[in-house]
Amino acid sequence: MTKMIDIDPEESPRTRFAFELRRRRLAAKLTQKQLARRIGFSTSAVAMVETSKFRPSERFAELCDEAFGLDGVIAALYAEAWPPPPPVPEHFRDWAVEEQRATALRFWAPMLVPGLLQTENYARQVLSRLPGTTAGQLEQALAGRMQRKVVLRRDNPPAVTALIDEGVLHRPIGGAAVVREQLEHLLEMARHPKVTIQIVPYSAEALSGLNGAFTIAEMRGNPYTVRVESQPRGRTVSDRSTIADLVNAYDAIRADAHPQHLTCRLIEEVVKQKWT
Repeated sequence: MTKMIDIDPEESPRTRFAFELRRRRLAAKLTQKQLARRIGFSTSAVAMVETSKFRPSERFAELCDEAFGLDGVIAALYAEAWPPPPPVPEHFRDWAVEEQRATALRFWAPMLVPGLLQTENYARQVLSRLPGTTAGQLEQALAGRMQRKVVLRRDNPPAVTALIDEGVLHRPIGGAAVVREQLEHLLEMARHPKVTIQIVPYSAEALSGLNGAFTIAEMRGNPYTVRVESQPRGRTVSDRSTIADLVNAYDAIRADAHPQHLTCRLIEEVVKQKWT
């Protein structure tokens, strides 16, 4: 008899998929072995999917719908758990998927405006400076970055909190016109009901943030994966201990950040005094 493992369906879309698969199988009065025979997969594959230890194929989900007599229910859960990524570089695809399905994103940006909040002109300047980038690669990368922003225009977008170092406001990425447009865009985004932007001032002693940028993805209040930026490429981290350390670092940085109303006032002053 297979040992039952508790799965929290609220943790993430992937655990919800595993939970619902098991629930639907039990409702259909099928054992894992019987379901495996019906859909043409191994019993161990079904068991690993039900414990969220294995990513199934889309065909697996479709066959489960057929086995349970459902009209695309399992396939829809699959699409939510593993949505197709935007056209981004291969090393960024895993994170692009997480960014699209998270219910909250928390950014720490010590050097540049976070990609999700960048204007096209600002992003073009940033991406064009990557060594060895061809014109075609630049346009593809730019299209992918702009497509990522669609998540903020959804009916139910993720809650976004962006902690941005004060130095970012003064960095001349592309010149005065580009920076002014970018900072004005931050002011506009700060009016979005699901977006909070906070500047971390020069005077802050947020030493834990000096090691580099990172983004925390949450699902219903639970941090479940982190994007850590590093050279030459960043990496996506799912280790629970590392996530806990970065959540603590984020909270320490945010403790020194200006509240949003003071942040907006500071951005307005910088635009007026430096970039106009």
